[in-house]
Amino acid sequence: MSIIDSHCHTGQNYGLTGIEGSIAPLERYLIRAGEVGITKTILFSTLSPNYPISNREVARIVTINPNRFYGFVFVHAQRDRGRIHDMVKETVEQFGFCGIKVHRHDASITREVCEAARRFSLPILYDLMGEISQVEFLAQEYPDVSFIIPHLGSFGDDWKAQTGLIKYLVSYTNIYTDTSGVRRFDILEEAVHRAGAVKIIFGTDGPWLHPGVELSKIYALNLSHYENELILCRNILRLIKHTEVVASNPSFKYQFL
Repeated sequence: MSIIDSHCHTGQNYGLTGIEGSIAPLERYLIRAGEVGITKTILFSTLSPNYPISNREVARIVTINPNRFYGFVFVHAQRDRGRIHDMVKETVEQFGFCGIKVHRHDASITREVCEAARRFSLPILYDLMGEISQVEFLAQEYPDVSFIIPHLGSFGDDWKAQTGLIKYLVSYTNIYTDTSGVRRFDILEEAVHRAGAVKIIFGTDGPWLHPGVELSKIYALNLSHYENELILCRNILRLIKHTEVVASNPSFKYQFL
């Protein structure tokens, strides 16, 4: 069975996780991921003061290693306003990126981001930092856009937000969550029970969290083989439509070495 980690960062860290200004190293993550059978990883930038530059660094890694990585384009909903369509277009058409990442630490998601996702048929991984009240609006306003809400709604262990997100997973076909950093196992178990494995996506929040620890939570759910497949690979592959990361510009990978 293939295992896809749908949530991993790379690049210089500018806040929230780890030490300010530190590097999110992939070397140790890749060793650990390989040891537990993770075969492919969705990669995107850390929080950054310049996402066009950070996205190109992600693209360099992805295009050199197309059999190991998928890429998501990270956008700042306010700072990048007016150019988000072009940022997404470049990464999709030139580098084969297959999703969009947005973080409320930067700014709340905007219609411009959602319209770009709709235009290119991409899922949005939106970390809303516990502000789950936004989910219903997004689900209703953009029923043709798939939204992945990581950490079951809150990396900060806000159990009210995490429990509250479950009702949206149940109610809306276009709302999903990932398992990265979810420490309250009973709430994760409740989410799978109420919403079904079809709405849950495996992620690690690498390279900071150990992929083996994050993966063990999935196995601890004691699901069927098919349900494990849904969470570990089938759900995310359906959302990204099996996009293969192949840059249309063959010289790209050498421009940044």
